[in-house]
Amino acid sequence: MSERYVYDFDEDVPGGRELLGGKGVGLAEMTALGIPVPGGFTVTTDACRAYMRAGKQVPAGLDAEVQRHVEALEQRSGKRFGDPHDPLLVSVRSGAAVSMPGMMDTILNLGLNDTAVEGVAESTGNPRFAYDSYRRLIQMYGEVVEGIDAARFENALTDLKRARGVDQDVDLTADDLRELVATFKEIYEQGTGRGFPQDPGEQLARAFRAVFDSWDTPRALVYRRANGIPDDIGTAVNVVEMVFGNKGESSATGVCFSRNPSTGEARLFGEYLRNAQGEDVVAGIRTPEPIERMADVLPDAFRELQDTVRRLEEHYRDVQDIEFTVEEGRLYLLQTRTGKRTAAAALKAAVDMVDEGLISREEAVARIDPGQLDQLLHPMIDPKAEVEVAAHGLNASPGAACGAIVLDADTAAERGKGGESVILVRWETTPDDIHGLIEAAGVLTAHGGMTSHAAVVARGMGKPCVAGCDALSIDVEAKTVDIAGHALREGDTITIDGGTGTVIIGAVDLVPPQLNEDFEIVLGWADDIRRLQVWANADTPEDAARAREFGAQGIGLCRTEHMFMAEERLPVVREMILADDENGRLRALERLLPMQQSDFEGIFEAMAGYPVTIRLLDPPLHEFLPPVEQATNEHMAARIRSLHESNPMLGTRGCRLGLQWPEVYEMQVRAIVRAAVAVRERTGKTPLVEIMHPLVGFAEELKRLRAMTLAAAADEAEIDFSVGTMIELPRACVRADEIAEFADFFSFGTNDLTQTTLGFSSDDAEGKFLTYYLQDGILKRNPFETLDQSGVGDLMRIAVERAKAVKDIKMGICGEHGGEPASVAFCHRLGLDYVSCSPYRVPVARLAAAQAALAESGVTAAVAGG
Repeated sequence: MSERYVYDFDEDVPGGRELLGGKGVGLAEMTALGIPVPGGFTVTTDACRAYMRAGKQVPAGLDAEVQRHVEALEQRSGKRFGDPHDPLLVSVRSGAAVSMPGMMDTILNLGLNDTAVEGVAESTGNPRFAYDSYRRLIQMYGEVVEGIDAARFENALTDLKRARGVDQDVDLTADDLRELVATFKEIYEQGTGRGFPQDPGEQLARAFRAVFDSWDTPRALVYRRANGIPDDIGTAVNVVEMVFGNKGESSATGVCFSRNPSTGEARLFGEYLRNAQGEDVVAGIRTPEPIERMADVLPDAFRELQDTVRRLEEHYRDVQDIEFTVEEGRLYLLQTRTGKRTAAAALKAAVDMVDEGLISREEAVARIDPGQLDQLLHPMIDPKAEVEVAAHGLNASPGAACGAIVLDADTAAERGKGGESVILVRWETTPDDIHGLIEAAGVLTAHGGMTSHAAVVARGMGKPCVAGCDALSIDVEAKTVDIAGHALREGDTITIDGGTGTVIIGAVDLVPPQLNEDFEIVLGWADDIRRLQVWANADTPEDAARAREFGAQGIGLCRTEHMFMAEERLPVVREMILADDENGRLRALERLLPMQQSDFEGIFEAMAGYPVTIRLLDPPLHEFLPPVEQATNEHMAARIRSLHESNPMLGTRGCRLGLQWPEVYEMQVRAIVRAAVAVRERTGKTPLVEIMHPLVGFAEELKRLRAMTLAAAADEAEIDFSVGTMIELPRACVRADEIAEFADFFSFGTNDLTQTTLGFSSDDAEGKFLTYYLQDGILKRNPFETLDQSGVGDLMRIAVERAKAVKDIKMGICGEHGGEPASVAFCHRLGLDYVSCSPYRVPVARLAAAQAALAESGVTAAVAGG
């Protein structure tokens, strides 16, 4: 027996949404609930996948199976497909298992032809309706099935309205529309070389093939990549008996939500149009009316709609997005699905539904999209603003900013301190740019990736960043930039959206972060559920204080090199590096020590009672020096040349630097201990100090560094602290048992661990070959955004198992993956004690950690529709 591919809406189907798609399963469930749904059937996602596997050939038996279900629909409706007098007409709609609104295709009024349109005109006594329906079919079929440019049809319609002196489609007469049908048929024949098909069976067969094909349109591919939807799940096709909202003033079509999708307010929200078909509402052809006005003109249908929407929300226990049609006063529902809404609306709806007894707190936490919380933590582009996107880059740090273009960090710092909003525009940023980054409203770079310097620093500061914008070119000497053909000068205004990676020419209205009581309530519930602690990566007292405001339970990574880059300190750091001997280095380090101590004191006070993990100096020394051509003397130039490395990421950095120049690490340890003592004496509270050595790959490295750390601390004062290491090399993972003997804690530095495991340089991969890998399906996700669980993750698993076999050791993660929901879930399953991320990602991680615990206990977010 051949595989079954088609099911009626009223059949009991075991496959659910994965088989029927979101739209199909919604129609089937509404039919079972007794809600008025037109008859129809679903061609499953299995059929689409079989079609794709066979090189876009219809699988054996599918056409015959569709024909049997057409005949069953004819029996139920009392109408015949292709009847010249009163034909059965259907719509053909896509419907994947995951909602992809607006991405794929729909065809309405299928089954009409030159003969049937006359029959419909006669049987309904409404020739205008008949020809209006026919012209829509020819246009949709021409666009979807034949690929004819939609503008050709729209231009013809516009020309006709102009010739008749009318503004709206509804003002055209039956004779006008009959003429338009003839014009559309000419456009169709010009575009295809043949006449519009008159056989309804041919129309249907080619239509569902076209919907299958729409799964692979460029816009659908881009949408799936942006939303992490697999390419291999396919779409179902729903064939639905037509009901008509364009039969006159007692007919209508509309879209509504059970709650306001922008605010979450518990009241019906939506729009409708009288004497229209469904595409009119979403296409903007006419201006719809607010849904409340339907109560005045179609009161019975409106009351039934209210009751039905309430039933559906109670059934699915979530906000519903509904499409409906009223045909001569009678209501039909065409779709229900979980309503997409803003983060603020999602939080309010979740809290209200718990208060209403509709869902539990656990369900409320499970259904909030952690990534959406970023909307609430950064300024956003006003959703009402009309914008024209000039270019795209990587959405490296969320939020939006408008400001004047500045091309160097000094100018950014000067103008930013003066109160001006500026966007630092660079090929890429370096540690030397930190003062400009601090004062800039946002950052735009031509190069670099999601873990580039600009991206990591911007996220830590809560500033928007668009990185790796290929359409950006910069002429620093002329102080000009070109953004996708837009010639601009320094000082011109641009807007960047780090949440979407878009660049806009000119200023756009922004709206502030939308933190509210619902936000705090839901995250409070999440904290009661999660096992993982959530810490923050913070390098300054301000960052630490912000992290605490967002609920961080510790500092998992304090990068001391960022403290070295401050404007007044850099000359001293360079003096230390350029010193001819150890005594010269020590003199410079003595000047740096009180500066470091002051930083640590501020962080310890901000995190009173919570652990603070301080990573000793990690980057190679050459990063603190200017390019050789900017050397002020030959001695500096020689030193810069001597420190040059072909691949500094794998060179003299991290613990290797500390072992060769131990006086640098000793100074930092002394500053940490003195800061802890000062804060203890000042506040009466002893800081919880953790000292972390970076880039350890051999047990002997950590053995020696631990001894040095303990000795340097003992020379200062007696305080309790832990000594651990950042696990960021494959060897450290596989020899974790040996390294653990000398460690009190491990913290996985997954940014570098990803680079060293995959052999990818993040800055060189993102925007270059990695883009191709993602587009061509070699990789499903960017491993610098989402942890590579089968590769990097396996190494982490080995490290955890081998270290725990030696001792009970605390383990966490401090790479930026620590704030990415899927990676947080992996860390939960791995049994880590904490995740650490940028302060602005702490709420996201808190929610994701709770959802990981809920998933482990079997609680997940339910989804309706598609």
